[in-house]
Amino acid sequence: MTQTATASKARPPHPLLTLTEGRAVFELGWFVALRRAMKRLPKGDGHAVIVLPGFLAGDTSTRPMRGLLKDLGYVPYGWDLGRNLRFNSDREQALYALLDRVHEESGRPVSLIGWSLGGLFAREIAKRSPNKVRQVISLGSPLSNDRGYTSASRLFERLNGRDPEPMKQGRFQALDEAPPVPTTSILSRSDGIVAWRASVQKPGPQAETLEVLASHCGLGVNPMVMYAIADRLAQAEGAWQPFDRSGWRSMLFRTVEAD
Repeated sequence: MTQTATASKARPPHPLLTLTEGRAVFELGWFVALRRAMKRLPKGDGHAVIVLPGFLAGDTSTRPMRGLLKDLGYVPYGWDLGRNLRFNSDREQALYALLDRVHEESGRPVSLIGWSLGGLFAREIAKRSPNKVRQVISLGSPLSNDRGYTSASRLFERLNGRDPEPMKQGRFQALDEAPPVPTTSILSRSDGIVAWRASVQKPGPQAETLEVLASHCGLGVNPMVMYAIADRLAQAEGAWQPFDRSGWRSMLFRTVEAD
């Protein structure tokens, strides 16, 4: 079933929904319990995958996912930039340099996975160097220049100001525009940090939005999300197709389209 997200005034998730984010602990437990079984997910072709953490988080948060990706045949990279707190020109250039280095080491296009704010970074660096990027997968990312969709906006602006340096210099101005590479946005309507409507992509031949049942803080370990990531990454280079929701997948995944 395909659902359509109707336009509405930007607002963050209800505070009561935010309070339920502790359920991420159960998603992590589910990940650990199914860890061995998830080794049977679709295997990769050995290409490199960079995983970018969300706001306030670092590489520790993405370690479980990267471990699974390694088991599935990929060469995963963390971002090795500490906690995702401040966003300035130096951090932006470090992201570009990371993609350049991994692309050079691997010798072929790199897949990017970004959790929350990390997803915005993944999309923007893919816009700059699309020839070096195979695809982008974002998890609960606010794909909008309107920060009213996230409950973390005040803290972000307290640390970075209303307009971080890259924005003042004319970049990061069209966050809702997908990069010119295959792009998958994974969202949850029960996300307690980023309102799900902000994660719906504009329609496009290489842009899709998948809905799963998850918390925001659990997106990086949720087994349903891991299945979707493995399915997306396993596609042959240059042969991307939208996620297949036939059969049992229709019970666990929904596609969402913007107006």
